[in-house]
Amino acid sequence: MKIAIVNQPIDTLIPGYQNSIAIWTYNIAPLLAETHDVTVYGKINRVQKELKTQPKVRYRFLRAFPNKVEQQLEKVIKPFTNKNIPVFASQLHHLDYALPLALSLRQGKYDVIHVHNFTQFIPVIRRFNPQAKVVLHMNGEWLMQLDYDIMAERIAQTDLVLGSSNYVAESVRQRFPQYADRCKTIYNGVNVEAFKQSDHQNGASPEGGFGVLFVGRVSPEKGVHDLIKAFALVAQQFPTAQLHIVGPIGAMPIEYIVGVSEDPLIKGLAAYYEESYGVILQKLVPEHLKEQVHFVGPTPHDTIMQYYEDTAVLVNPSYAETFGMSLVEALASEKPVVATRVGGMVEIVGDEKVGTLVERGDVAALAEAISRLLADGALRASMGKMGRQEVTERFSWARVAQDLVNHYESLFR
Repeated sequence: MKIAIVNQPIDTLIPGYQNSIAIWTYNIAPLLAETHDVTVYGKINRVQKELKTQPKVRYRFLRAFPNKVEQQLEKVIKPFTNKNIPVFASQLHHLDYALPLALSLRQGKYDVIHVHNFTQFIPVIRRFNPQAKVVLHMNGEWLMQLDYDIMAERIAQTDLVLGSSNYVAESVRQRFPQYADRCKTIYNGVNVEAFKQSDHQNGASPEGGFGVLFVGRVSPEKGVHDLIKAFALVAQQFPTAQLHIVGPIGAMPIEYIVGVSEDPLIKGLAAYYEESYGVILQKLVPEHLKEQVHFVGPTPHDTIMQYYEDTAVLVNPSYAETFGMSLVEALASEKPVVATRVGGMVEIVGDEKVGTLVERGDVAALAEAISRLLADGALRASMGKMGRQEVTERFSWARVAQDLVNHYESLFR
């Protein structure tokens, strides 16, 4: 098969700058290229020029407006967009990327065109590529949240809709039962061998004391404010514990998640947009814990691996999470996890043999779950070993790539 993978125009593919979607593309493309013709499309930027492309995978970077210019254009195009849909999902948004993309795809005559998240690209791609099999890969909940008629029209122009978890795929089936048969699951993955099996289970951080770790985008929907409050309770029992918050700090644009959700708990996060989220988090840290709460910021992926190795437990207190990449990475490092009972994270933690699930926003339960693991080294070790085994069987990149090829091939039967 001749396959094109369309990267989001807001993402960067180069290792060290990648988000979970770009990580997926970067790991899956070379595995597909072992037996198929694969091209990855992305938007050119200063950092992207540094990318050392992988053997057998072609990379094509398209010139388009810088992201900052796109943000300014949102105000200009808003009056001309459909009133029933946010600007970020309008067909006019990122059209400077989508149109040359569609033309390049037509020239390439691809069998499969795999598009990440941006549903507005589907109509223009389909218009110029009527014979291709178009795959829409959703790592978020926009198909369930945005205007029904517009989303249904875009799904109708796809051949396959992939969700990053069963939660996403099933939610799309329920909202659009007429397209249920084209909704499938393809998990995110992890390079199991790149994450070290733990040589020690004491979970001591470099600063001394038990390590508690968060990895991801530090934005209100990730619930980091709850984690800081919970850590203050944990520190009462474990006074030398250390909390490391690893990831870029800054609220996701409110309209992307909070503004389009009908979930009362998620809508309530709007209060965290009244000032800088980083400032809010700093204020939440008690004075006596200032030296024990570490805001690490954006960190290259290979460095993040060391944080997993040096921690006792990974915590993801998110209010909305369609998969939970940090969970599988922690489990690959033989570290147990604490997560909220939401979205795809339930599928990763399962029957809680590899970690603990708590309800969103329940700070006391979050603190109790963390403290329980810090107090029981044997439990941490058993959960860690079980977790690595689970990840190896279910979430290795090789397994994900094979499942993906199976989905592609089903389109031609």
